[in-house]
Amino acid sequence: MILETRKLSTYPFVLEPLPFAYDALEPYIDAATVQLHHGQHHQAYITHLNAALKDYPEFHGFSIEELLRMRSEMPVAIRQTVHDQGGGHLHHQLLWKMLKPGAAGAEPDGALAISIDRDFGSFDAFKAKFAETGVKHFASGWVFLVVNPADGELEVFARPDHDNVLLERKPVLLINDLWEHAYYLKYQSRRADYLNAFWNVVNWKYVSQRLAGVLAGQSQPWPMTQKFSHSVR
Repeated sequence: MILETRKLSTYPFVLEPLPFAYDALEPYIDAATVQLHHGQHHQAYITHLNAALKDYPEFHGFSIEELLRMRSEMPVAIRQTVHDQGGGHLHHQLLWKMLKPGAAGAEPDGALAISIDRDFGSFDAFKAKFAETGVKHFASGWVFLVVNPADGELEVFARPDHDNVLLERKPVLLINDLWEHAYYLKYQSRRADYLNAFWNVVNWKYVSQRLAGVLAGQSQPWPMTQKFSHSVR
């Protein structure tokens, strides 16, 4: 039995509209890339995920976070698809929340700025670490800034393909896409240029809100799902 305290985003999953226009991130991320990234790549992950789950109604009441956490318990026939397509959906729905038009020159403040200075030495050192981690990551994947809820320490690392960090229990504060579809139209193979341009479109207010929630002992759900309690039997 599932006891919901708030409405969940469950099967069939849908592509939510962007919180900004396709060209709003210019000149740092071009309109053609945003349209392709959101309307085709993200939509494709959702389409394939829904197709995989269609004949398994026992999984229709679960959020994408839950599905990914229970992936090892799923039928072999859909296990990898849920990991790949579900991971793609999970990561992209968070990425769109991380981006903000008109953010050039903005920097984190408050507890986030203090934590970055403490754990990386400075904001510039953090940016260099984040970009270097993304550049050195082989092939496709994602680069993350996470926080350890036990001690508040920040950490940067990359994961391949659509491997998510839910099971690592380190809430994600910031994320960026290392798949070529995220930057190749504008930057070709210049991933470093893309990662450096990323700082001009980061929604630091949203990142700060996520950290504040963690430090306050609150779980930080990925966007489009809500906190809830459940038991399954």
